[in-house]
Amino acid sequence: MTTAPAPRGLPAPRRARRPGSRRNTVVGLVLTAVMLFPVYWMVNVSLTPQQDMRKDPPDLLPLHPTFSGYRAVLDDQLPYLWVSLLVGLGTVALTLVLAAPAGYALAKLRPRGAGAVGLLLLIAQMIPGIVMAMGFYGIFLDLGIMNTWWGLVVADSTIAVPFGVMIFSAFMSGIPDELMAAARIDGAGAWRVFRSVVLPVSRNAVVTVSLFSFLWAWSDFVFANTLDGGGTMRPITLGIYKYIGNNNQEWNAIMATAVVASVPAAVLLVLAQRYVAAGVTAGA
Repeated sequence: MTTAPAPRGLPAPRRARRPGSRRNTVVGLVLTAVMLFPVYWMVNVSLTPQQDMRKDPPDLLPLHPTFSGYRAVLDDQLPYLWVSLLVGLGTVALTLVLAAPAGYALAKLRPRGAGAVGLLLLIAQMIPGIVMAMGFYGIFLDLGIMNTWWGLVVADSTIAVPFGVMIFSAFMSGIPDELMAAARIDGAGAWRVFRSVVLPVSRNAVVTVSLFSFLWAWSDFVFANTLDGGGTMRPITLGIYKYIGNNNQEWNAIMATAVVASVPAAVLLVLAQRYVAAGVTAGA
């Protein structure tokens, strides 16, 4: 049964909106505003002059903005940012080197005891970071490698690698066995199949594991603080403490540092969100 078209000269009937859709939109906007308010307040405080920090009530907008906090970041915090970047990229590289082959082995080679290994990886995710940090402190102190950037890479990788193995294993288990069988017929060995077939197909998993590994290393404080030997190779999470003293806190510089440190993470999340959505849900 077809609907007769509206007579010429009369407006076409509007499609009725579903009841509650406007309410859901309003609720979503309110929740988004609540979640983003700390970010806005961080930016607001970073632009607030030091003499206005204790103003009551505080200004909701930076009426007299100052960029002294951001100048302090450029003068003092760049070395710490470079260390954080170095640790983050090193953690990503080490995590991919260890987690991708391990995930491939568990998903496709199916070694004996693969179920027990998967259970151990899950248990490893439950160990508190401070417990692992104290263990690393004793080991690093005996080896004399406190306050080294590659020591932080090793420490941060202990959190990222188990997660990466589980993501790679779940993703690679969904790759058709026929695809790898065709490569073996062409004479490719297990390593060649992994490097030339499985790894390119697992791009979403690679991006997901890389992103989370970088974010964990970039925002790490427990390992960085515990394994700090008082040297110069400190990440930005420790560099921010330069502005905190017993009797004085430079809140605009602290918040400016937090804003600058948040930019790389925000950019990476925006660029990689569609790959992350596909990588996390694959194999679920």
